Amino acid sequence: MANILVVDDELGIRDLLSEILNDEGHSVDLAENATQARAARAASAYDLVLLDIWMPDTDGVSLLKEWATAGTLTMPVIMMSGHATIDTAVEATRIGAFSFLEKPITMQKLLKAVEQGLARSAGQPAAAAATAAAANPPPAAVAPAAPEAAGAPVAPLPVVTKDPGPHAHQGFDLDRPLREARDGFEKAYFEFHLAREGGSMTRVAEKTGLERTHLYRKLRQLGVDLGRGKRN
Repeated sequence: MANILVVDDELGIRDLLSEILNDEGHSVDLAENATQARAARAASAYDLVLLDIWMPDTDGVSLLKEWATAGTLTMPVIMMSGHATIDTAVEATRIGAFSFLEKPITMQKLLKAVEQGLARSAGQPAAAAATAAAANPPPAAVAPAAPEAAGAPVAPLPVVTKDPGPHAHQGFDLDRPLREARDGFEKAYFEFHLAREGGSMTRVAEKTGLERTHLYRKLRQLGVDLGRGKRN
C-alpha cells in the first residue's frame, strides 16, 4: 500500500481518482488547490503525487518548481491536464515531474503510470540503502554455538497457517428463488477471483471480462468485501 496525494481543483476528478486508488489498496489524501497541497506535503511524506497543472491559486508547474527548489521533491510527481501544451509538459519534466497524463484520463493509463511511479519511488530508497551499506559494511559477527552443541533443547518451529481463501469448487443451495441462488453464486464467484488476484480490481476485471466501472457496481450490489482479497 502506498501513500498518494491527489491535487486537483475538480471535485469529480478527485473523487474518481480517490475511489480507483483506494480500491487498488492505496491510502489517498486529497487537495483542491496548491495551498492545501503545500500543507499536506509539509505534514506527510508521500510515495507519489498526482498534480493538476491548471489550478485557481497557483498552477501545478509553479508548485512543482517550489518543491524542487526547497528540496522536498523527493517523490515521483505525475502531472495532469486537459489543456496543457507540449511545452508545458516538457517544462514540467525538466523541473522533475515523473510523467504527464492528459485528461480525460483512462483507468488503464492512470494505473500504469501509478505503477511505474511507485516502482521508481520504491527503487530510490533501496538504491540509497545499498550505497550506504557498501560504504559502511557491518562488522563481522561471530556465529553463536548451535543449541545442540550447548546441550539446550531445540524448540519446534511454530506452524504458520495461511487463509487459503475461497475454494474453486463450492456447494450451493438450489432450493431457493432463482434471483437469490444467482446472487449467491455471483458473490462466491467474485470473492474467489478477488482472493486469487490479491484484491487487484484491474486483474479481476480482465479475468471476468467486465469493465471496471460495471465491476465496482456489481460488487457493491452483491455486498462483496473489497478488502478481503488484500488482507489474505
